[in-house]
Amino acid sequence: MFTKIYFNIKDFAKEMICLFLLMNSVFVFGQQAGKYDAINSGTPWLDQNGNIVSAHGACIVKENGIFYLFGEAHSDASNAFAGFNCYSSKDLYNWKFEKQALPVQESGKLGPNRVGERVKVMKCPKTSEFVMYMHADSLTYKDQFVGYAVSKNIEGPYTFKGPILLDGKPIKKWDMGTFQDTDGSGYILVHGGEIYKLSDDYKSVTEKVNENITTGFESPTMLKKDNLYYFIGSHLTSWEKNDNYYYTSNSVKGPWEFRGLIAPKETLTWNSQSSFVLPIQGSKETTYMFMGDRWSFPKQASSATYVWQPLTISGTSLQIPNYLESWQIDLVTGKFSVPKNTDKILKNTSKEIKYSGNWINTSSESKSDDVNASFSVQFKGQQIALKSFVDDKKGYAKVILATDKGQTLTTAIVDLYSKSATETTVYKSPLLKTGNYILTVYTTGERPNWSDKKKANYGSTGNFISVTEIAIKK
Repeated sequence: MFTKIYFNIKDFAKEMICLFLLMNSVFVFGQQAGKYDAINSGTPWLDQNGNIVSAHGACIVKENGIFYLFGEAHSDASNAFAGFNCYSSKDLYNWKFEKQALPVQESGKLGPNRVGERVKVMKCPKTSEFVMYMHADSLTYKDQFVGYAVSKNIEGPYTFKGPILLDGKPIKKWDMGTFQDTDGSGYILVHGGEIYKLSDDYKSVTEKVNENITTGFESPTMLKKDNLYYFIGSHLTSWEKNDNYYYTSNSVKGPWEFRGLIAPKETLTWNSQSSFVLPIQGSKETTYMFMGDRWSFPKQASSATYVWQPLTISGTSLQIPNYLESWQIDLVTGKFSVPKNTDKILKNTSKEIKYSGNWINTSSESKSDDVNASFSVQFKGQQIALKSFVDDKKGYAKVILATDKGQTLTTAIVDLYSKSATETTVYKSPLLKTGNYILTVYTTGERPNWSDKKKANYGSTGNFISVTEIAIKK
């Protein structure tokens, strides 16, 4: 056991003060840490500890009335595998961190400096085991295969078993997904639209039931409604978002018919990429929730967010016709609704917004790329949101929420870049105890920017941050 030695009383006093402030901050914020009353898209989510929910390429499994969210953990430093996280929720709004269901292994195919992506979990009807599937690879994406892990408990820990095999050989593909049919049959979906049927114990593949549909077609996602199968995928554009599209068929084995885009053209699937569709079945109807990722590179851990939207399905038509920034779901009836907005709105020109540094102001937007620029808002209420104009010249903003005494409650790095320009909410605080608070937003001088394997450049060409309005819930 290691015991820290203090060489003078000042060092001891300083550390005790820091510890007191940290504990006090956790206590103050911990009253309602990560508390929400709706599904919010495109904004950072916090768990019960006030930490960013890190669960990308995700899926949700419902077990004993609890929803379990599995997804990729990330860091801002590397794309190397950082583990698969497990969260739980009773309402789909508030997420409790359970554990790393599958951490980085000491060595091997999911060890240090490897890739682990697109984690999916299904409960096997025959064995009652929980089986986890993932894309495993090298950092150069030259050792790809679909792997699997098993656990008797839904939250884990899961034991990694290596590649899942068909005729003794691994499935050497990239992006993957899973689908569990109403008869309990399990399937693995892979890059290009190939579909593989799992054995009864979900630990091997018995046959390839569908051949490649088209080039590209990554992030494969499937759902079934009224005996019709819908197969969603996205184009190949690196970390960039794109217009996702879909096919339909009366059988998992096809043939599949192309049906077009799932969201209006050039909205880039409301700036997201498909990951999973969760059926939320109630007494009156079933809402099918599209789960998409809004990737942010290089700050994947701190700035990547989620786009969860109710799908509109009628016959062969599957759409996300409108982007809902916030919506609620009645888990008893299965019906979703949009809450009435009674927030106090401060336009960017409001005198209650205090600007510092050099800003470009118009009647609809204030923006700055001055590294010393910031703005702040003092408010009384229980929640605050920042709306910005996002486009291809925007960068990262740092957001700090504090008490009126200056005690920091939460911090976030917010991504304002978007290839598809639009006005949208980029930050929304958790619900707080009604009181007096200060929101401060800073420029960082950083931007999302990257290149792919072919050295093509993507991302923002500027470092601007932006505010169009502030919304305050009293």
